Amino acid sequence: MTEAGALEAIVNQQVIVAMKAHDGERTTTLRLIKNALKNKAIEKRELLTPAEEQAALATMIKQRRDSIEQFTKGNRPELAAKEATEIAVIEEFLPKALDEAGLSALVTEVLAELAAAAGKPLTPKEMGQGIKAVQARLQAAGVRAEGRLVSEAVKKALGS
Repeated sequence: MTEAGALEAIVNQQVIVAMKAHDGERTTTLRLIKNALKNKAIEKRELLTPAEEQAALATMIKQRRDSIEQFTKGNRPELAAKEATEIAVIEEFLPKALDEAGLSALVTEVLAELAAAAGKPLTPKEMGQGIKAVQARLQAAGVRAEGRLVSEAVKKALGS
């Protein structure tokens, strides 16, 4: 998926496969993905880059996690389960998410490099700088982690 718009083509193929398999839930979720990508491209007025496609999918996952939380609070487990199923389908099109141990190790490494470059230990006031550096390293490595988890890991590492 190195060229612009490649993910949309893959999703289109997957929609056809899901329709032929009579998999209603998967078809619906794939159509949601297709529409989200198409809307972003229309908004931008050109094809999306792979990073923009990933950002759109990450936004969809975040929305569904928020919905799961609300449905769980509202005692609607069937709707929460539907959202969880959608997350599983969306995650198929994203790079593998970094586990908590891997994220913690990456955060420690990046913060140590920043501290060495600054010539002094980082303080909680420099949390934003640390988060940006970790996000950049994640993107360069071709893996992903939810922003909230990155923020929590940096906050924990800085001891704030």
